[in-house]
This record gives sequence, structure tokens and C-alpha cells, in this order.
Amino acid sequence: MAKPNKKGPVRTVDIYCAKCKAPLYKYRKGGKGALVKCFKERIVTDFTAQEGTCPGCGTVFARDTLIRGTPAYKIIGAKVWVK
Repeated sequence: MAKPNKKGPVRTVDIYCAKCKAPLYKYRKGGKGALVKCFKERIVTDFTAQEGTCPGCGTVFARDTLIRGTPAYKIIGAKVWVK
């Protein structure tokens, strides 16, 4: 399978915790579908102290995984919202 594009999309989105509304990431997202995964190389700004855990309330919102050989976070459904 093909790896994701290194440069990635130009459009950035803000990702927030659904429980406490704390900012989690500023991410270069491609397409207009739901946020299912976040490739680590596309994260512009990371507000989290621990991987996949909200800094405000401590909720686990993502799991660390490899997708097509590239490190990524697999987002757990309804734990984050995108603006």
C-alpha cells in the first residue's frame, strides 16, 4: 500500500476534547470525511503532554498505531471534535 503524502494537505483543522473542550492538535487534514486517524507527521501543533490523552481531563482519545507503515493515532469515536 502507498504511504501518505509527506507534504500533506494545506488546510489545517483544530482538534478539541469532546468532554472538556481543551485543544489537542492543530492538524493538516485531507478530504472532508470524519476524523478517523491522525498521522503524526501531519500534526502542526501538539498540545498534549502524554500521547493520546487529554491534558485537561485525562480522557484517552486515541491509540498509537502504524497505518501503512507510518506512525499515527487512531481516534476513538466521539472523544474529539473538529473545528
